Amino acid sequence: MPLPDEPIQWPPKPFDDHREELKTHNAWYANDTDELTRIYRAGGQVRPAQLAGGVVGALARFWWGRPNEQENHRLHIPAASDIARAMSDLIFSQSPMFVVGEDDSVGDRDAAQKRLQKLTGEDDTATALLEAAELGSALGGTFLRLWWDKEISDKVMFSSVPADSAVPEWRYDRLSAVTFSTVVRSDKDVLYRHLERHEAGKIFHGLYRGEAGHLGRKLPLEDVPETEWAGKIVDKDGAILTGSDMLAARYVPNVRPNRKWRTVPGLAPLGRSDFDGLEPLFDALDEAYTSWMRDLDLGKARLFVDEDMLRAEKGGQGASFDSEQAIFTPMKAGLGSAVSGGSGIMANQFTIRWQEHSNTCAELLAAIMRGAGLSSSSVADGALTAAVSKTATEVNSADRMSERTRDKKIKYWKSELRPLSMAAMQIDNHIFGTGIELKEMPEVRFPIRPQQDPVAQSGSIAALRAAKSMSIEQSVRERNPNWSSDDVNDEVDRIVKDMKMEAELMMAQPEPPELDDPQYEGDDAR
Repeated sequence: MPLPDEPIQWPPKPFDDHREELKTHNAWYANDTDELTRIYRAGGQVRPAQLAGGVVGALARFWWGRPNEQENHRLHIPAASDIARAMSDLIFSQSPMFVVGEDDSVGDRDAAQKRLQKLTGEDDTATALLEAAELGSALGGTFLRLWWDKEISDKVMFSSVPADSAVPEWRYDRLSAVTFSTVVRSDKDVLYRHLERHEAGKIFHGLYRGEAGHLGRKLPLEDVPETEWAGKIVDKDGAILTGSDMLAARYVPNVRPNRKWRTVPGLAPLGRSDFDGLEPLFDALDEAYTSWMRDLDLGKARLFVDEDMLRAEKGGQGASFDSEQAIFTPMKAGLGSAVSGGSGIMANQFTIRWQEHSNTCAELLAAIMRGAGLSSSSVADGALTAAVSKTATEVNSADRMSERTRDKKIKYWKSELRPLSMAAMQIDNHIFGTGIELKEMPEVRFPIRPQQDPVAQSGSIAALRAAKSMSIEQSVRERNPNWSSDDVNDEVDRIVKDMKMEAELMMAQPEPPELDDPQYEGDDAR
């Protein structure tokens, strides 16, 4: 179906409710303290809201929802954005490899593999996947989109679209169509939106003039410079033919099920954010760190001096005390307040409860990481990991939670990257005329993160080789789990060649002479 011609609500129900939830997660992710204050004050600064029930009361009882006259002293810790970054690094710090099977291409497999590598293995694709994984961690999922422009690139490109800029349509729990919305121009309350609708084999483009919450009326694409390019290439229905029978966009859920929306039609297939249920802990962590900083401020050394020791200033300017003054005129007995035994000066410094605050913050951070499915070492927090005092085995054991989370999320990514890479090859052939066709979807191989440190791993391999329980090929695979079969075979050939060379050198060396040899006779024979 094409894009709407009549003014409608935007985003349509039930995605308007979903967008509101994403605003909260986005505020934590973006470290936007002004937005957090607005959200958790539930529309006002009155304390009675904190006593109310329901959503209003729950939000107002957050620390960020409490009235506070000293706003500038609130400290925010970017724990949420740290989680999103760590999740992205965990999955895509090393890029996956897309592989064409032996019989999965029409014609030359090597040419197909080379073109697939150009589409998926270069830095632009790697950065798009990193961005997509970080956005997906925060917003519960992310969309991957294919695009092309012969003036910019000689291939089909990958890009990410955040979940709060899309309205998906599902067939069961699979994406059947999606509409991306972008505000290309804002004139006070008037919004110009560019809608890009992806269906199998087609991409529709439309321009709308409306306002917040309403799409407004449809305009020609040429009306604004931001969409003029699309107006030159769409057909009479406003569509671009992709040359593929597959969608040029995919949705990758962060993790399922979505606990809150699992019974809501249209929202149930969406993934859930890694922040889901952790908002109170984020709030408590900010409160704990702010209390710690307040202790530092209150613990500063302060001097209380007798008023007779103050130096009078000009009229109306009060009096001051010179802390650098070396000599003071002694006061007569009985004068002044006799503070601190009559000296006139008393020092005061409160105890800073750093240990209590440190332990509290560490416990909150540990609970946050555990709730997100991360090992504390994934965020490299020294107070939590103390890795310098752990053995390699203990560190590897502590990383298991992160590895389980990574393995689970990789399955979601593989299920969507395979069809997307297939669509990319089909569109690439249609647009750029590569002549390369695939019969089956490419395989996606994610790098393996070795759990053993190199020293322990080499010892294990050496023991197995000495016991004749491991072949040279398997030892190379164990040592280099991310290598392709061709790389492994080449390394095995090099090792065998080196072993033969060493054996030949040993055979070529002359045997040492025996002691009864005539050259050892005489005085030098000992």
